[in-house]
Amino acid sequence: MNMTMTPKIKLHRAAFPLWIGLLVLLMATGLTAGIIVLLQGLVVTNLTDLVPWGLWIGIDLSAIALSAGAFTLSAAVYLLGWKHLQPIARTAVFVGLLGYSMAMLCLFMDIGRPDRFWHAVAYWNVHSPLWEVTMCVMLYFTVLSLEVAPIFGEASWFKARWPKIAERLHHIHKFAPILAIAGLAFSLLHQSSLGATYGVLKSRPIWYKPSLAVLFIVSAVIGGLALTVLASKLAALFSERANVRDEIIDKVSQAIGWMLLGYLYLRFWDTLGMEYTIEPGRTEGLHILTTGALSFNFWIGELLLGIFIPAIILVTGRLRRQPRLLLLALILTVGGLVAYRWDTNIVGQMVAFSYLPTQIEPLYTAYTPSLIEVLVGLGVIAYGLLAFTLGVRYLRIVDHSMVPEAVEEPVMSEPVTAVSH
Repeated sequence: MNMTMTPKIKLHRAAFPLWIGLLVLLMATGLTAGIIVLLQGLVVTNLTDLVPWGLWIGIDLSAIALSAGAFTLSAAVYLLGWKHLQPIARTAVFVGLLGYSMAMLCLFMDIGRPDRFWHAVAYWNVHSPLWEVTMCVMLYFTVLSLEVAPIFGEASWFKARWPKIAERLHHIHKFAPILAIAGLAFSLLHQSSLGATYGVLKSRPIWYKPSLAVLFIVSAVIGGLALTVLASKLAALFSERANVRDEIIDKVSQAIGWMLLGYLYLRFWDTLGMEYTIEPGRTEGLHILTTGALSFNFWIGELLLGIFIPAIILVTGRLRRQPRLLLLALILTVGGLVAYRWDTNIVGQMVAFSYLPTQIEPLYTAYTPSLIEVLVGLGVIAYGLLAFTLGVRYLRIVDHSMVPEAVEEPVMSEPVTAVSH
């Protein structure tokens, strides 16, 4: 099979220990800050009754969305039969597990009473989108754990130490199609319900619309695929134990580009279509998004850098096959999704109404994360980076040389050649 591999960047021997040391330091700092929050409560943060969802929820929403490559590629491989994508699906599943664990850590800190996390399981509230999200996140996290288990069973060091356990973990792979169906169901349900959680809040008019559920799904699929490809490319650049097939990367990247164009249309008209009506709260929030404090993030961070520019790069073969431009486009796509989730989460909390007869003017709020929130957030992100780094090194989660069985070479519409630096 003809495969083109990404060239490696040679690093100094001390680079890996320094990288690990930095991540461990950030995690230790985040853990210390988290303990302070648990002991003293959310009073040490800048979260208030008017702005209860801040930085941690922003990280949570982004981590879950950027994990969507897991269900997208698993469904493509095991339900649509696109077996040539199996090597990158392996990476996506591992990234998905990390993303969901990061989201759960953020929620653990944000709910105020983490000792009551089990209440959602014991006391069902079937009318609450948040309850549905909670149940689906827990169930999908279980599915992802089962999908990742065979990766541990295939590791040589794991086989040497625990051969019987490794054999049992490897057998879980036989249930991959069933797990793919379950993962697709759970993930689609809660990705849409995350948007619905905002969309059903009538007291926050700029959120109150059915289109948020659709936008959350579409943006998650695009962001999840982009992060999977980006993580694969970066791992192949910096690690001798990672290898990617450029023809797989090229096809997935091209698909991301076309999806970005569709997403640009949805996001643009979903937002600016609200200009046709004047509604208290919604109009003020829209002005904050398009001409106020969030305008730069919306016009530049989301639409221009996060969608339009990477879309042009990814749909144009000549640009897409330039390694630096490809990395730039993927980074911008991931950053654009984070910007979208941040804008959506924050803008609805900037304007509030008390609906008291004596108060007809809106309440304008502001939010800036406190230092302790930032430290906890950095600790969570450092955990994800550390786990991925160790996964590349010891589990070979980015290794496209591991060609799956019974895989036929996909029909390529355009020849892909290796591009040298």
